[in-house]
Amino acid sequence: MGFSGIYKKHLPVVCSLACLFASGAVYAQQDTTRADSIFKNIQHPELGPNDTIMVPAKISDEGLLMPARTLEGFWISKPGPPGMKERMEKWTRLRNAVYVTYPFARRAGAVMNDINTKIEKMKEKEDRKAYIKTREKELRKEFTEPLTNLSIYQGKVLMKLINRQTGNNCYEIIKEYKGGVTARLYQTVAFFFNSSLKQPYDARGDDREIESIVQEVERMYVR
Repeated sequence: MGFSGIYKKHLPVVCSLACLFASGAVYAQQDTTRADSIFKNIQHPELGPNDTIMVPAKISDEGLLMPARTLEGFWISKPGPPGMKERMEKWTRLRNAVYVTYPFARRAGAVMNDINTKIEKMKEKEDRKAYIKTREKELRKEFTEPLTNLSIYQGKVLMKLINRQTGNNCYEIIKEYKGGVTARLYQTVAFFFNSSLKQPYDARGDDREIESIVQEVERMYVR
């Protein structure tokens, strides 16, 4: 294909670009002319000998050229409804407690499943007791220090989460592995701290807020 062939092939494109550039140039010229005519009709302020600093300006509704500037964006809010601050504080406290205690509850569920799987294969009662005692020593070594740093409120949340993970409250778990006497002893201690080992868990009722936070936390474990 010779030069004439290439020229004919790309002629439509060249013509289109030429039209665009030409129209842009005409528009720019018209726009400049219009801007010049506007500024000629504006009443300029009188400048004094010390007016040497250039600032942004705008044309007022009266046709005057006035100093102007654009302020940074900012939010305007009004006080929330009564009780909102207290409710947010309670929610933040609950959310923090769930984030702190959920790993322990998750670990407790995994350990109990493992223990139940192992003791189901043991025929002798003494073997089951010995195995549970061994696992108890391991768990004490692993969790005694971090659990003693929990507040009473966080402890209540933890017991609810253990119920959620295992399907049993802490009283039933202790009774199953350590006997009824030990369970009642721990329940008495909990009572003096205004708590209870028999913490229920109702994901669709009283504990729906905890459930929503737990689902938020669990998404972190899925990643």
